[in-house]
Amino acid sequence: MTIRIVVRGTPAPQGSKSFKGMSKAGRAILTESSKKVRPWRQDVKSAAEDWRARTGAAPIDGPVVVRMTFTLSKPVSAPKRRRTYPMRTPDLSKLARSTEDALTDAGIWTDDARVIGYTKLWKAYPGEDVDALDSPGAVIEIMEVRA
Repeated sequence: MTIRIVVRGTPAPQGSKSFKGMSKAGRAILTESSKKVRPWRQDVKSAAEDWRARTGAAPIDGPVVVRMTFTLSKPVSAPKRRRTYPMRTPDLSKLARSTEDALTDAGIWTDDARVIGYTKLWKAYPGEDVDALDSPGAVIEIMEVRA
């Protein structure tokens, strides 16, 4: 089975956490250092929950292979008539991390540790890759691995 989820929104990397003190229960209070992470994770979670509501699928509890293409806003200074590559921030592995966490929160899989590999993990500008969207967002495909 292959799951295909299209997310609209501005991709944001899972950054570092800031220590804010200790709770009364003795646990560390940590907050995201980036304000962009929460809206992105909510966009991913919402799109994933919509997919689950349409299909009624249970969370995956086996190995999966994932394909992710993040479409980022093209800078105004970038050439308009030729393909360019988004080789600046955000960091691709941190984009994947924030997206995987949101998919876990949405119940797509029981844990992002189920990911055993990627067939594609890519950043692109709108229209500059076969999987790129026409506006910022992401195309996520999850394939269950069967023995």
